[in-house]
Parts: sequence; structure tokens; C-alpha cells
Amino acid sequence: MSDTQHNDGNTAKEKPNAIDLSAVPEDDIKTALKFEKGDMATPLLEESSFATLFPKYREQYLRDIWPLATKALDKHGIACQLDLVEGSMTVRTTRKTWDPYVVLKARDMIKLLARSVPFPQAVKILDDDVTCEVVKIGNLVANKERFVKRRQRLLGPNGNTLKAIELLTGCYIMIQGSTVSAMGSYRGLKEVRRIVEDCMKNIHPIYHIKELMIRKELAKDAKLANESWDRFLPRFKKRNVKQKKPKTDAKKNKKNKTGEANPGFTPSKIELQLMSGEYFLSPNEKRAKELERKKKASAENRAKKMAERMKDDVAPKEAVPDRQSSKNKNKSAAADKAEEKKQLEQLMNKFKSKAAAQKNSESKRRGSEEGADVSSYIVDGGASKKKRTK
Repeated sequence: MSDTQHNDGNTAKEKPNAIDLSAVPEDDIKTALKFEKGDMATPLLEESSFATLFPKYREQYLRDIWPLATKALDKHGIACQLDLVEGSMTVRTTRKTWDPYVVLKARDMIKLLARSVPFPQAVKILDDDVTCEVVKIGNLVANKERFVKRRQRLLGPNGNTLKAIELLTGCYIMIQGSTVSAMGSYRGLKEVRRIVEDCMKNIHPIYHIKELMIRKELAKDAKLANESWDRFLPRFKKRNVKQKKPKTDAKKNKKNKTGEANPGFTPSKIELQLMSGEYFLSPNEKRAKELERKKKASAENRAKKMAERMKDDVAPKEAVPDRQSSKNKNKSAAADKAEEKKQLEQLMNKFKSKAAAQKNSESKRRGSEEGADVSSYIVDGGASKKKRTK
């Protein structure tokens, strides 16, 4: 009995020889790992499903290519559904599914379709040697203008930078909105993620492109396969350009001897709450105080608006007559009337004197003219008589 136990122990300690995968051709490894139809003896017991939302502008395109997507997934026994009301795509396993992992590939396909990857490219994710990754870059940069500039660096002029990254990494890259979708091998996706994240951290992609080009050339040399390539790779120093800051008075920045802060110092929100005692209030008391403050502010604004509206309706102020001033005005008015009357009398007398003088002169002139006429008449009459006698 002990001999049999001893023999069983020896057999348990024996281990199979390890296989050196480097000596096995890559094609043989792919053939051994390939999962074909019929390898799974029984169908799946439970249903697995994945859903993803898509933006509104992708609705028309998805509606057009959905029959092709259904046909491609039906080969693997995966059912798909396009819901235009909710704006979602769903994939799920069925009794005909013969590959348990293909549902994850289908999930990645609808995710890529939602991120504006064209269907001919997205359907390649169903292959075993292709994987994908969606890098979210929207929250890596706070400033929107800076985010747009750094995202544009990934594209480059006429998309040349993006093409260079695709050639060097062997991946397909699609930049859309706040995400970067990539498809390819695991090693290529790792490089793509590093380039994208460094670009959002203000490291230009051209530095990584140079490094990848050097690595590609070094990989051709068999002698350097087991050596470190650090001595061949470029080392770029990060240079921060110092910006000139406006000169500030040192006295303003320092505190006074009494310990009071400078006038330019602005206390934080917590400091203001500590000074007013609001920091120690309960949440309900804080809410009530905030509500009271809002009501007070709204009442003040309402009063200001009402005052502005009533400006046009206010009657102008009337002047109150003063008795003393009215007496003085009456005296001055009487004096003015007397002065006007006096001047008028003077003018009348002047006109009368002129009229009398003019009348006398006219009467004298008329008298002289009448006398001259009579004399002339008499002379003429005598001359006529003399002529008749002759």
C-alpha cells in the first residue's frame, strides 16, 4: 500500500516540459488558437447583451448600413437592434451563437459605429487579430481653445500627422469630438494611447513619430535584437518659455506691521463664511439663509425696476409764488409802465411839433406859388391886348 502511494507521489511531482513559443512559427500559433464553428458542444445557457447610444447626426448613416451590419453579425449568431426612438444600438447572443467571445467584438463594433468610424472599417473588429480602444480626451484639457489646438496637432496639416502615426503604429485612427478611436494590434494601440495623451499634455506628436521611425529602423538589425536602444533614441528636453509677469509693488504684497492684509487680497469663500459665522451653521440653516438672501436681492431688483418705470410718470415740480417777490414784481411793472408812458408822450410831442412845422412851411410855399401865378396871368393878358390893337 505504501509503495503504491509512493509511486503516486512521484507521478504527481512530474511536470511536463515547457514549450518555447519563440521557436514555434506564428502561423502555427494562430491556427492552434483559432476558434471555429462546432468547437462549442452546447449552446449558451444565458443571453448576454450590450447597448450603446449614438448621436443624432449618425442616425441617417446607421439606418443606411444597418442591413449590412445585421448580415455581418448574423454569421456569428449575434442578433442586433437599432432603436431610433431612444437613439441606441443593442447586440445580444442567441441560441445560434457558436463563439462566446464574439459578443464582446460586436459590442466594440457598435461602439465604433457610434464614434463615426465607417462600417467597412468597423466590421474588421470581428477578426481575432484586431482590437480597438476609444481614448477619451475631453477631460484632459480644461481650456476649450487649448483643447481644440492640441486636438488639431494630432491631425496636422492636411491630416499628414495622423497618416504618419497610422503608418508607424499600423492602426486605424479616427478623431471625433472628445474621443479618439483606434483599431489595430495591442502593441500599436499602446503607442497610439501614449501619443494621444502626451499630445493633450502639450508634447507634440512629431517627437513620438521620430522615435517610432528610429525604432522601426533598429528593428531591422538582428544584432540589436537583444540590446538596449536607449543610446539611439533622441532625448528631448522640455523647455518652458517664461512669460514676463507685470511688476507689482512689493509693499502692496506684504502685510502691514499691524497684521492687516493688503487691499488687493481677496479672501476665499471659506474665509468669508468663517468671518460671518455661516461656516458653523447646519445645512438647513444655510439653505434658509441662502433663500432669504435671494429673496432680499430679488426684492431690491424689483424695487429698482419699479423706480425706473415710474420715472416717466413723476409730475414736474411747480414753483411756489413768493409774496415779497410778487410785490417787487408789481412795483417794477408799474415803474416800467410809467416809463413807457413818459417815452410815448415825448414821442407824441415830438411828432406834433414836427407836424406843425411842416404845416407852416407848406402854407408859406402855397402862398408864394399863388402870387406868382396871378402876376404871370396879368402879364400875359396885357400882351395879348396889345397884339389885338395892332
